Amino acid sequence: MLDKIILFSIKNKILIGIATIFLVVWGVWSATHLPIDAVPDITNNQVQIITVCPALAGQEVEQLVTSPIERSIANLPDLVETRSISRFGLSVITVVFDDDVDIYFARQLLTEKLKEAEENIPKV
Repeated sequence: MLDKIILFSIKNKILIGIATIFLVVWGVWSATHLPIDAVPDITNNQVQIITVCPALAGQEVEQLVTSPIERSIANLPDLVETRSISRFGLSVITVVFDDDVDIYFARQLLTEKLKEAEENIPKV
């Protein structure tokens, strides 16, 4: 069978040449119109809440700042997970949302919940 293909190609050089040029042009055109992103966005939707309270120790930051904020945002819609770190004078809470949630909508929801949580955080 391979001998027949080679024999046909030798006998029909012009047809094979035109087909080859057509395939090359079609391949170049297809390659230039591919919707490929060089670096796809694989990050999830997350918002960080950073609170600075320089007069408090790590345990006090956890009890007085981080916990009230975490409790107030616990029932947000499309919430995937919440992570937090409490250090001396610093509280960092990372809130992760579903991939289909608009990040500006998520930030708006968090802003509203932070206003509610502000009432539960004591003034130092």
